[in-house]
Amino acid sequence: MLHPADWTVIAAYFAVVIGIGVVVARRVRGTGDYFLGGRGFGRWLMIGQSFGVGTHAEMPVSLAGAVVQHGLSAIWFQWKNLFATPFFWLFAPILRRVRRTTVAELFEDRYGRWMGGIYAVYALVFFTIGSAAMLKGGAKVVSQAAGGAFSPDAVMLSMTAVFIAYSFVGGLVASAWTDFFQGFLIIALSFLLLPLGWDRVGGLEGMRAVLGDAKFSLAVPDGIGPWFILMLTVNGLVGILAQPQQMAAVGTGRDERACREGFFWGNYVKRVCTVGWALVGLMVAAMLARGTFGTTALADSEEAFGFACRHLLFPGSLGLLIACVLAANMSTSSAFMVSSGALFTEGIYRRHLVAGRPDSHYLLVGRLSGLLISLLGVAYAYFLIDRVLHAFLLTETMATYMGVGLLGGVIWRRANRWGALASLVAAYATNFGAAAALGVRFDHWNPDVFAWSLLAGIVALVVVSLLTPPEPASEQSDLRRRLETPTELPGREGDPLAMSDSASLAADSGRRSLIVDALSLRTSSQGRGWRAYREDLVGFFASWFWVLLLLGAFWLWVR
Repeated sequence: MLHPADWTVIAAYFAVVIGIGVVVARRVRGTGDYFLGGRGFGRWLMIGQSFGVGTHAEMPVSLAGAVVQHGLSAIWFQWKNLFATPFFWLFAPILRRVRRTTVAELFEDRYGRWMGGIYAVYALVFFTIGSAAMLKGGAKVVSQAAGGAFSPDAVMLSMTAVFIAYSFVGGLVASAWTDFFQGFLIIALSFLLLPLGWDRVGGLEGMRAVLGDAKFSLAVPDGIGPWFILMLTVNGLVGILAQPQQMAAVGTGRDERACREGFFWGNYVKRVCTVGWALVGLMVAAMLARGTFGTTALADSEEAFGFACRHLLFPGSLGLLIACVLAANMSTSSAFMVSSGALFTEGIYRRHLVAGRPDSHYLLVGRLSGLLISLLGVAYAYFLIDRVLHAFLLTETMATYMGVGLLGGVIWRRANRWGALASLVAAYATNFGAAAALGVRFDHWNPDVFAWSLLAGIVALVVVSLLTPPEPASEQSDLRRRLETPTELPGREGDPLAMSDSASLAADSGRRSLIVDALSLRTSSQGRGWRAYREDLVGFFASWFWVLLLLGAFWLWVR
C-alpha cells in the first residue's frame, strides 16, 4: 500500500492541475480561446506545450520494456524522430501561416470539402487510439509501482476524470498551462530513478559486465539496425504535420518564432528525457539478470518501469513518481480532448451538419464531442490494446500515410484530391493487407511493410494526380498566398489582397519557406538566392548542431 506521504504528493498534484483549469476557465469566452488559446502563447509556454503534448506515460513504459528485450538499440523506438527534429524548425511556420483551427481545414483548403471530411474521420480514430495507448501505459506503470494497490482499470478511470475536468472548462489555455507545469514533472519522471538504482547495478561497468556488450550497441544487425532506424525516422518525418494535435500544439504561438522554438525545443527536451527512460530499462535488465529483489523475469517486459519504481523509490518519492506519470499522460490527453473537440466541431459539425448557430453553441459542442472521444479512448484501451508500443507505432504510421497527401500537397502544386485519396487507399491497403498475409496483429509494425506501403502511397499520389485534372487554380491561390506570407508582416494578417505582394516581402525579410518552395527555389527566392530563406537555414543548421551534440555525447558516454 502507498505511504501517507505518497498520498499527500498525489493529492497536491491533483489540486494544482484542477486549480489551473478553474482559474484559466475565466479567460475562455469563445471557440477561438477554447480551441487555440487566442493564438497568444509565448516561446516558453509553446516549449512546454510541445513537450507535454509530445511526451506521455506510455513512452517510458514501452521504451524501458523494449530495452529489457533488445538493449540500448531500442532507444530508436523513441529516437526515431531525432534526425527529423531539425525539420520541425521548418515545419512550424506552415501550421501558423495557414491561419486555421484544425488540420482538417487545411486538408479542405488544399483538396476540397470531402477530403477534409476524410481527414476528420482519420483524426478522430487517431485521437481514440492515441489516448488509449497513453491511458494503458500510465495504468501499467502506476499499478506496478503501487504494488497492485490499484488496478489498471481504476487508474485509467481516475486519470480520465481529472483531465476531463480541467480540459472541459479551460480548453487549450488550461491544457497549455498544465503542460508547462507538468513538463517539469515529466523531466523528473525521466531521471528520478537513475540515482536510486545506479549503485545497485554497479553503474555502467557493472551493467556491461552482466549484460554483455551487445546490449550496449546502438545499432545491431539482428535487432534494430540502420534500416529499421531509417524507416522509423521517415515515419516520423513524413507524418508529423498530419498528426491532428499539431495545429493546436504548434500553430498557437503569438508569432512564428515562438512556434518554431516551441516545436524544436519542446521535442528536443523529449529526446534528452528518452536517455533516462532507456537507462531505466537497462538497469532493470541488469537487476533481472542478477536476480536482484528475487526476480529473474517479468511476465510482461512493459512492467519494467513499474518494477523499478516499486523497488527503488522511498515514501513520498513514489507519490511523486505516480504524479509524474499522471502528468505525462494527462497533459497529452487534455490536448487530445481539446483538439478532437475542435476537429469534430469545426471540421464536421459546423461545416457539414449545423451552420449559422451562435459561437456559444459550437463551444458546447466542442466540449461534449471532446468528452465523448476521450471516453471512446478508454473503451479502446480496455478491449483492443495488446502492447502499448504497437499501439503507439500504429498512430504514428497512420499519420505518415495521411502525411503523404498533406506534405505532398504543400510541396507539389500538381497534387490533387484524387491523388491524395489514391495514396491513402494504396498505403493503408498495402499495410493492413500485408499484416493479414503475415498473420500478425493489425498494429504490428514491420519496417519492410512500412517501406512498401509508403512507396505505394507516394506512387499513387504522383501517378493519379498526373492522370486526373488539377485542382482549380482559383481555389488554391488563397492557400498559396497564406503559406507564402509570414504572419508578422505589418497589416497583412488575414488580408488576402494585401498578401498579393507576399512573395517579395517574405524574400526581403529572409522568411520564405524551404518546404513550401522546395520544387521552385530559384524562382521563389525573387532573385535573392539563399538570403530569401535565412530564417529557415540559420535555425535548421543550429538545430542539427544540438541534435548531433546529444547523439555524440550519449554515444561517447556509453562507449
